[in-house]
Amino acid sequence: MNLPQIKAVPSFEWLGRQPYEPMWQQLKIHAEAVASGQKEEIVWACEHDPVYTTGKRAIDNRTQSALPAPLIDTDRGGETTFHGPGQVMFYPIIALKKRHMFPKEYVHLLEQSAINLLATFNINTKRQCGLPGVWTDDGKIAAIGLRIQHGVAYHGMVLNMNVAPDWFTAINPCGTSKKSVNMIRYAEQLPELQIVASQWNQHFTSLLCRN
Repeated sequence: MNLPQIKAVPSFEWLGRQPYEPMWQQLKIHAEAVASGQKEEIVWACEHDPVYTTGKRAIDNRTQSALPAPLIDTDRGGETTFHGPGQVMFYPIIALKKRHMFPKEYVHLLEQSAINLLATFNINTKRQCGLPGVWTDDGKIAAIGLRIQHGVAYHGMVLNMNVAPDWFTAINPCGTSKKSVNMIRYAEQLPELQIVASQWNQHFTSLLCRN
């Protein structure tokens, strides 16, 4: 049976500074409600307290035995990464099945939304074949990790704006030799995280509702 295709724009909410684990539980609960038709799609954005998270594959890419922040095993895809101050966490909860979107198409859309956002700051970025996320010539500036269950995608992307580099020295981000880089490396001045999150959402929803 073909489902009617959604064209509506999801609502957006900036949640400020959030601990990771309660936010993750909130994502799962809302995604389940979207799948059952009890809730509408939404895009949440926030900044996290310092935390390392690892995906379902649980690949240990630590470069030191003791991490300087807690490590949480999650249900998303992807390897161990860092979330914390100076990053925008971008969490769309999207009904892919009802939007008639394939997972690879959605990943491409998320990446493109970050590429379009960064272009407004005159930061040239690109994809790397076989390596999800968004990259400059110097390293990875935005990472992606998703969970798709019952046709609904949750988790999302993280954008490095001005993260203290020491957090990344404890891991080998995404299992590559490439470094993580910040927006501040390429832009003399940046808006507050909340403003960047709102701008990102505009690029995301423009692409989403164009499909």
